[in-house]
Amino acid sequence: MNVAIVVAAGKGTRLGGNRPKQFLELDGIPVIFHTLRQFERCREIDAVVAVLPAEETAGFQSLAQQFGRQTLARVIAGGETRAQSVQRGLASIHEADIVAVHDGVRPFVTPEEIDQVVVAARTSGAAILVAPVADTIKEITDGRVVRTLARSQLRRALTPQCFRFDILKRAYDRLAEVEGEGIEVTDDSLLVERLGVEIVAVEGSARNIKITRQEDLIIGEAILRSVVSGQ
Repeated sequence: MNVAIVVAAGKGTRLGGNRPKQFLELDGIPVIFHTLRQFERCREIDAVVAVLPAEETAGFQSLAQQFGRQTLARVIAGGETRAQSVQRGLASIHEADIVAVHDGVRPFVTPEEIDQVVVAARTSGAAILVAPVADTIKEITDGRVVRTLARSQLRRALTPQCFRFDILKRAYDRLAEVEGEGIEVTDDSLLVERLGVEIVAVEGSARNIKITRQEDLIIGEAILRSVVSGQ
């Protein structure tokens, strides 16, 4: 059994307004339900755990059914940080082969990409979706350029990030220790790297954007239109 943890517990303060960004609408449908739809269309995902702000959990199951999402196994209240929210979602899973962790505000991942990462993790134990870096990247120290990094060797980490259940559980058992060192855990593979586990990179699409700013909603609407038109 493969389980997805869709992390959508953030407050979305960068977008402003009274609603978390995952509940803002694209084409009349909240972003979170666009995201859940992609997992419902996967061959490799059997159940989905949604991690939400505590105040949004009541009634979410029925709301999900209203938007046609049927594979939602449970709804969990998130923690103070993204990593703590994933940890809570993980604690709700008692048995799984592969766990796929995905940002709830990445609605344009495709079912095919999700399936590819799950299959890669089944073989290797750990796999993440990545995309090429388009810009030239500089390493900066004290406001000065130290060096230019080789763009061909760089990738942006996307989600989903998929791991064998036992590997991800071991990684998150060390979360308090890592956060105690002052390290901001912005993705799951950071914790898995610290176990010394080799992680396979699966090339994904740059279209798999994260909705974090107002302009991302505009870009999202454009992506939706291109999908509908078949471009």
